[in-house]
Amino acid sequence: MKKVLSIISFSIAAQFAMPAHALNVLACEPEWAALATEIGGDKVKASSATTAMQDPHRIEARPSLISRARNADMLVCTGLELEVGWLPVLLQQSGNPKIAPGQPSYLEAGSVVSRLEVPSRVDRSEGDVHASGNPHIQQDPRNIALVADALVKRMSSIDPANAAYYQSRYKDFSERWGAAIKRWEQQAAPLKGVAFVEHHKNMAYLANWLGMREVGTLEPKPGVEPSAAHLSELVNHLQRQPAKMVLRAAYQDARASQWLAEHAHIVAVVVPFTVGGSDGAKDLFGLFDDTVRRLLEASK
Repeated sequence: MKKVLSIISFSIAAQFAMPAHALNVLACEPEWAALATEIGGDKVKASSATTAMQDPHRIEARPSLISRARNADMLVCTGLELEVGWLPVLLQQSGNPKIAPGQPSYLEAGSVVSRLEVPSRVDRSEGDVHASGNPHIQQDPRNIALVADALVKRMSSIDPANAAYYQSRYKDFSERWGAAIKRWEQQAAPLKGVAFVEHHKNMAYLANWLGMREVGTLEPKPGVEPSAAHLSELVNHLQRQPAKMVLRAAYQDARASQWLAEHAHIVAVVVPFTVGGSDGAKDLFGLFDDTVRRLLEASK
């Protein structure tokens, strides 16, 4: 009888054992969730803590997000202080030590790219200045390629059973991505040297990639909302140093850029900024297809 009960108990335990599951990847931003999906396919369940319509600097660690972090197998964030206002709280509340910074299951995308606009000194009186440099690295597709290389290696190390699958998908993505970069650069050649105004200091990597020139910002200091006085000064500045367009990310308020467009007689352009930022930016390829298209239309 004891032997029979033991067999029955083992059978019941086996039914309730933790099944093999897809690698649960939580990304801080939509671009990294999309990249994890490109590499992981159906072996990965990827989601983003933020959407394209949210300022990635400022979100709340709500209970639903804390629960997702608690159950995550891997965390992928930009870093470079982009999430400093909310990620530490999220990690503390989640109680998931394996996705803490410094652990194999945490990947900081910003650590594998060449950073732009690294300040020589940090003075908070100058606004929301990032000591590690401009964190909006996803605006350059060459950076996406660098992060993809780091991501496939990390995914393979923490989920070795599917390493060959990840490597195969990465190879396919890398080939398609390289071809797409060449196509975007050919299409965007007319944008080289084009001057623009930006809402926030978040277009540096896009401008660096395409050879565009930033000649002003709607924010008087990073993170400080545009004032009427500053916008008026900017109009006068553009009379001396003209610009072709004013750019803002999809999540940013349209009023200041529209005001400047009307008074300075330039084009207001909404840049998707990340996956989901426009109807055309449904994935990483669509993100840059749509971005280049919008910039070219505005430059005519």
